[in-house]
Amino acid sequence: MRSIFVVILTVFMAFSAKAQQERDSIVGLNRLTPKERISFIKPPKPITKRRKFMPFLSLWEKVNRFGLDISEVAFVNWNAGGSNSVSGLLNVDVKRIYKQKNFRWNNELIFRYGINKQKEQELRKTDDHFEVNSTFGYRQDTLSNWYTSAKFNFITQVSNGYNYPNTEDEISTIMSPANTFLGVGTEYNLDEKNLNLYISPMTVKSTIVLDQELANAGAFGVTPAVLDEEGNVVQEGENTLTQLGFLFTNEYQAEIFENIGVQHRLSLYTDYLNNFGNVDVSWELNLNFQVNDYVLAKLGSHLKYDDDVKIQEPNEDGELVDMGSRIQWKQQLGIGVIVEL
Repeated sequence: MRSIFVVILTVFMAFSAKAQQERDSIVGLNRLTPKERISFIKPPKPITKRRKFMPFLSLWEKVNRFGLDISEVAFVNWNAGGSNSVSGLLNVDVKRIYKQKNFRWNNELIFRYGINKQKEQELRKTDDHFEVNSTFGYRQDTLSNWYTSAKFNFITQVSNGYNYPNTEDEISTIMSPANTFLGVGTEYNLDEKNLNLYISPMTVKSTIVLDQELANAGAFGVTPAVLDEEGNVVQEGENTLTQLGFLFTNEYQAEIFENIGVQHRLSLYTDYLNNFGNVDVSWELNLNFQVNDYVLAKLGSHLKYDDDVKIQEPNEDGELVDMGSRIQWKQQLGIGVIVEL
């Protein structure tokens, strides 16, 4: 009984002390000025709301496509005869497209390189193409598919080209030639149909030939070297040819049948000052046969015509002479692996 009384007394004294402390705090607070009271009283902690996680939406559309086509033929005691051969073709297509309301910036890198090796023959090149495209466009409203655009295009190759079987004298090499197009115009772009149309009435085309031997020979339309009567070079040939003209390009891609697609790319250019109406043509047409997600068969055609590119053929004495401009055509058929990242 005595212990219970001691516990009750202890609890009562603790509550009395707490109440006295609160009364002293109130009395002390009443003695402060209103300004001192505001600084003395701590403001309550603000209630923070949890922010919902919003995923970051990039304005860049990315395409990374890599393909490798390989074909091989081997013969062992084959009655009909034949030559062992192996060939490969590497394809790279990288795109970066920026879309933001009225702005569109399309960038693309295209690279192709193919080689072939046959028995008792040196390694030969079958394809060599390096291209960079960049188009920046602006439209007045988001409902229109027409853009006012500026376009840049650069095309060259990465290794020497030969008129086989002659591998001593190159007929082309890196940056010889290199073609650049820079102009302004209007562009029609329809993403859902994979359709692009570009018209430029003001485009500067530059042909670059850095290999001096090719430049001295006047290859690809540049001004050739000036020679004396003995054939010695008096003045080196020009390394560039600049033209101003009209450019039209068109790209289209569609699936014509199940797992069969068509890809079309056309470029037409004519110079205002030099033989206006004589059109330089580059037309690629590819049929893609999709076997599965990774295997693709392709039948491709590339037709070109450039009035500044003269075809050389040997005459009766075995000397190469210019035979004028000719239509150039390349056809490819292959099956390989394609990967998109």
